[in-house]
Amino acid sequence: MPAIAEPFTASPAAAASGGARHARALPVPRGWTWLAVALTLPSLIPLGATLAALARPESETLQHLWQYVLPQVAGNTAWLLLGVGAGSAILGTALAALVALCEFPGRRWFAWLLVLPLAMPGYVLAVAFIGLFDYGAPFTAWLREHAAWQLPDIRSRAGLIAVMTLALYPYVYLVAREAFASQGARALEAARALGMGPWRAFFRASLPMARPWIAGGTLLVMMETLADFGAVSAFNYDTFTTAIYKAWFALFSTDTALQIAAVLLVAVLVLVGLETASRRRQSFVSVGHAKAPRLQTGRRGWWATTLCALVLVVALGLPLSQLGWQALAHLDDLDPRYFASLRNALSLSAMAAALTTAAAFVIALAAREQPGMLTTTATRISTLGYGLPGALLAIGLYVPVARFSTWLAETRGWDVPLEGGLVLLLVAYGIRFLAVAHAPVAGGLLRVRPRLLEASRSMGVTGARQLRVVHWPLLRGSFATAGLLVLVDTMKEMPITLMMRPFGWDTLATRVFELTNEGEYARAALPSLAIALAGLIPVIALTRRGRDAA
Repeated sequence: MPAIAEPFTASPAAAASGGARHARALPVPRGWTWLAVALTLPSLIPLGATLAALARPESETLQHLWQYVLPQVAGNTAWLLLGVGAGSAILGTALAALVALCEFPGRRWFAWLLVLPLAMPGYVLAVAFIGLFDYGAPFTAWLREHAAWQLPDIRSRAGLIAVMTLALYPYVYLVAREAFASQGARALEAARALGMGPWRAFFRASLPMARPWIAGGTLLVMMETLADFGAVSAFNYDTFTTAIYKAWFALFSTDTALQIAAVLLVAVLVLVGLETASRRRQSFVSVGHAKAPRLQTGRRGWWATTLCALVLVVALGLPLSQLGWQALAHLDDLDPRYFASLRNALSLSAMAAALTTAAAFVIALAAREQPGMLTTTATRISTLGYGLPGALLAIGLYVPVARFSTWLAETRGWDVPLEGGLVLLLVAYGIRFLAVAHAPVAGGLLRVRPRLLEASRSMGVTGARQLRVVHWPLLRGSFATAGLLVLVDTMKEMPITLMMRPFGWDTLATRVFELTNEGEYARAALPSLAIALAGLIPVIALTRRGRDAA
């Protein structure tokens, strides 16, 4: 959740410059720098494996892909990207403009409540909507019987686009709201002075100025759409991520899966390049320091209130109610297997949170105290994993490690099963979520001032005592934020867990996949509800914290 973590974000460059200003604030041995570099190496494995597969295409595999796989998944993925990107851009921009530029009843509450759907994973929203609007669902049956009204088929491309738009629009809403709120009033006032009405002034002045932010948020949505596995699986909609899974677990061909992952990596790199270019263009929109005056909407403001409330109800209230109702009807599923899945999810998430936060601390500390090309490059490489789809990371990490393990057994006689264990799964989590932990930890380190350390040394507080008495009180909030974010993201993560978990290590996310794969959408509500409630905790905490800080 990069946008949510923004208040705690410290870029590598900022951390490096901070380190230059406060050189040697902490006694960091040179070995920590090399440890930080070593921690970035696993991130290179999936990138190298997929790029190598792209560089050495096998003719038979390539022919099979072009003939049977790529045309369908590429077309489906393109339509999904266009639909979800356009839907999220329109919905997120409209809500952001209302909240930032208009005054209407409930505006302050909606400003942070509209972020909450970000806590709902796409596959959880898919379970709720299929359970509510499927042909055989009680609600649609009641409509057919009493109102003679047949709803459109929810299990369609349009249904999937609608569900994913409701799950991902907050990415656009967050950045667009900030853009509208921070605009100077000069351009808007100039447009009004030229005789334009408020709405025409908005479309001719405010909207073009916010366009780079909206484009950046839309590209983030498209990257999340490209990486999605759970929602498209629930809708039985083939994309690159499901094609990787089927090639691996249905065709048992890791080479084919790796080839598909290589094509997916090219698409991801294109989107990353476009997103980076859009961020560079964001600097031209600032034309003044005064905030744009909000339009007094009068009685028409209730229409804005109705629209915001409707979005919130459809994207959050209705799915949670549906999941709660279905979960109550299947309380018998609270059996030992459910609690084992819950225990596995919590223990895996806790281990991933602790290890990833510790790795983020080492990398951030090395970048701050020993800035340079080495630590800056290490930081950038280590935080690349968040932009890579989980399915790509899983196959890109598993295949080379499995082949290395086989090579050790055949050439050295060392039987070291490196693949298929918890260690490799935790490494994959670390690659995926290191950027999530790095942002708050690096931001916390910037608050440790050298003068405070010098004062503590003059009082005889050094070494481990200084770390405990001085550093820990300043950093524990950042550590808690980083750990909580990684813990919840790991609980929601589906493709990595599904493809790399040890035998018998089911979690709540894999339980949702298995039940939806068997058509048991109602029974999938119970684990889905637990994941959704867990996801709401950090989003509520961080949005309220950001609101209080503002």
